[in-house]
Amino acid sequence: MLTRTFAPALATAVVTAAVGTLLWAPAVSAQTPEPTPSTSAPTKDTPAEAETGGVAILKKDPGGDVMTGAAFILLDTTGNEAGKGTTDTRGRLAFDDLSPGVYRLKETASGSPLHEVVADQDVIVTEGATTRLTITDPFKAAKVLLQAKDDKTGKLLPGSIVNIGTGGKTLLTLTTGRSGTATGELPVTSRKTEFWVKQIKAPAGYDLYKPARTFTAGPGAPVTVTVTNAKTSTGTPPLPDPTDTPAPEKPGGNESTPSPSASHPGSDTTAPVTDEAESSPTSPPPGPDGALAHTGANTTPWLAAGGALLLATGAAAVVATRTRHTGNVGDSPTEG
Repeated sequence: MLTRTFAPALATAVVTAAVGTLLWAPAVSAQTPEPTPSTSAPTKDTPAEAETGGVAILKKDPGGDVMTGAAFILLDTTGNEAGKGTTDTRGRLAFDDLSPGVYRLKETASGSPLHEVVADQDVIVTEGATTRLTITDPFKAAKVLLQAKDDKTGKLLPGSIVNIGTGGKTLLTLTTGRSGTATGELPVTSRKTEFWVKQIKAPAGYDLYKPARTFTAGPGAPVTVTVTNAKTSTGTPPLPDPTDTPAPEKPGGNESTPSPSASHPGSDTTAPVTDEAESSPTSPPPGPDGALAHTGANTTPWLAAGGALLLATGAAAVVATRTRHTGNVGDSPTEG
């Protein structure tokens, strides 16, 4: 029992004596130790977080004034809402922390009774950047009522065509219908915009109104424009028909009655006196009920004048016959 206990010690002493020195060393492992993971470096199991972007809006009107209370909605490619809000007192609105991509921006309200909203637009958001937009809301169009009138009676006239514009640009062309009116919308660029109106075609039977007129209109406000026309002149009035007025009567008979002095003593012929002047082809026949055509004058004065003319003609014929007979007797030779 004692021999077994001290056997290893004896063996060790023998080896020591033989070698001289005994080296004691700890047991060494054959495996290489793994490095300690670092918390500052990314690993395959924890990928780096992607950067986001944003959209910044500045809202103005055509005059350059900022607009507060304009409402917007931002939609992603799937149609889901990515953000919404209204502009502040400086006219600004921002959408932050947006994933890069394409978005749809919709204006739902202008925040002003004088302005319209703009059309929808696409916005591209890039990584680590802010997309800045300046959006200008247009003024609402003015409501125009055109009237064409007779300058004397005020009657509304159809068929009037006018151009309306500003500066050297025509913005609107209107034609009055059967009611003598026409309506349209006129775009405005300020709170009080000046326009001109010029008629390019007059209503039938009327002269063209050549001067250009001006008027002012405001956003969304109704305005009435009136163009007046004068009736077309028919030229100089025709001369009155001489047969429309009876010849005036003179005391002592008709002035056209020939004088007996028209015949000369000793002449063989005497110019006949007829009533052709009174039966001129241009004289219209008397109308019914003893009235002259186109005049309404009674025929009694004409009948009296005709009778006087016939009496004068007969007297002239008698005088002419006697004068001729007397001349013939004085010219005959004396008998014996």
